[in-house]
Amino acid sequence: MDVHNPGTGEIVGTVPNETSAAVAATVQELRLYQPEWEAIGPKGRKAWLLEFQDWLIDNTERLASVVQSETAKPWAEALIDPGFATDLIGYYARGAAEFLAEEHPSPHSPLARVKRLTTVYRPYPVVGVITPWNFPLAMPVMDVFPALAAGAAVVLKPSEVTPLSAVELAKGWAAIGAPPVFSAVTGTGATGAAVVDNADFVQFTGSTATGRKIATACAERMVPYSLELGGKDPAIVLADADLDRAAHGIAFGGMFNSGQVCISVERVYVEAAVYDEFVTKLTANVEALRQGIDRHDSRFDIGALANENQAALVQRHVDEAVAAGATVLTGGGRAAFGTAFEPTVLVDVDHTMSCVTEETFGPTLPVMKVADEAEAIRLANDSVYGLSASVWTDDKARGARIARQLDVGAVNINDVFANLFSYALPMGGWGLSGVGARWGGANGVRKYCRQQAITTPLVPPRPKELFWYPYSMSKLLVMLGIMRAAGARGLRRLNVSALLKLGGGTK
Repeated sequence: MDVHNPGTGEIVGTVPNETSAAVAATVQELRLYQPEWEAIGPKGRKAWLLEFQDWLIDNTERLASVVQSETAKPWAEALIDPGFATDLIGYYARGAAEFLAEEHPSPHSPLARVKRLTTVYRPYPVVGVITPWNFPLAMPVMDVFPALAAGAAVVLKPSEVTPLSAVELAKGWAAIGAPPVFSAVTGTGATGAAVVDNADFVQFTGSTATGRKIATACAERMVPYSLELGGKDPAIVLADADLDRAAHGIAFGGMFNSGQVCISVERVYVEAAVYDEFVTKLTANVEALRQGIDRHDSRFDIGALANENQAALVQRHVDEAVAAGATVLTGGGRAAFGTAFEPTVLVDVDHTMSCVTEETFGPTLPVMKVADEAEAIRLANDSVYGLSASVWTDDKARGARIARQLDVGAVNINDVFANLFSYALPMGGWGLSGVGARWGGANGVRKYCRQQAITTPLVPPRPKELFWYPYSMSKLLVMLGIMRAAGARGLRRLNVSALLKLGGGTK
């Protein structure tokens, strides 16, 4: 399959379209080496992960060049992918030993205190990771690195639109001589379906429609999965906000990576008292963005969209909004190169328009006037999606109160994307934005593990336990009495006569 630069149309690489049989063979080989990878433990895996971190640092420029070649991102944005990967792998390499440490919970009852209770975290043998095209290096590492840290083997299937960065990632793993527990397979949807059919856990990031299909396939196999899907993230600008910061932050939140971010700002609600002033500032910031194709000279802020289909979707949303009465303050059409679309601000929009209700995943910012925070909250929650949101206010307590009323997985107060770089926090969506979450400190690694419960005797063993055959009603009543005394409340827990009645006089 040829890979094209969407900004120029040139072919920048070629990858195989791997068959289902090839994927199955890859997974089978990963299974052979995974037990040894698990056996070396978190400290042994840490050594390999940190060596891979060194490789990422040493190859940052080349990796960013590959990212740029298949996305037409500006150089400044292309550098973010390998930088992000370097940061993330260090976090999980160093934290895995603590995150995966066996736990010994306290028994809930006196009867259980004769056992030592242990929870063990054991990895799924092979984790399948399927990633989209918007961040072709950063998206894979979000899940590949914590899964490897957990002790799983990983098969990665990148988007057929941007597979080159993922291939480089797998080549780098092999180049440092690491155990062969990470492979990338390339191809179309059939290749991804084969990953779902063969993996023991599936992590998918992409469209809601594809996520539904993957969830169904996993359910049929009784295989666990996690889905990060679409978003339509709202921003609420209150009258007491720092309007300059809000206008800069929302311009960045809506236009970063040409709006192709799962947590892009895609809807803006502004209190009436500051609406006109905010719109003026926002429009000026968006108009000032530099759009074009650079190499390593970093001359531009905005590049192209990933493919022609995405450009057509953005154009449809803008055209339908204008036809329904919306006004374009800046942008509104295709840029002069490739699949690029002009950074766009829309006003006079409402919730009947596709630009407000459907995920755009492009450089558009629909802005709506609201009477007060109550209306802003109501409209922000009027969506099938629930990935993240932002609240802009000078009153942090007010912002926190509003955040707790928004039906989303994350809220940033006076900021955008902050949760994306906070690995100690969970990142997951509500509603049609997904199932499960990535990261969240220890949970980011434990997600790729099966929990195993182990009980160990603390007292010398008896020939048999009180409730083993043959049943003895007197012994059973002793057990029930202890359970009631420890767990019930009031006089009921001491009601011995009620227990004796249950015994019916039978020994």
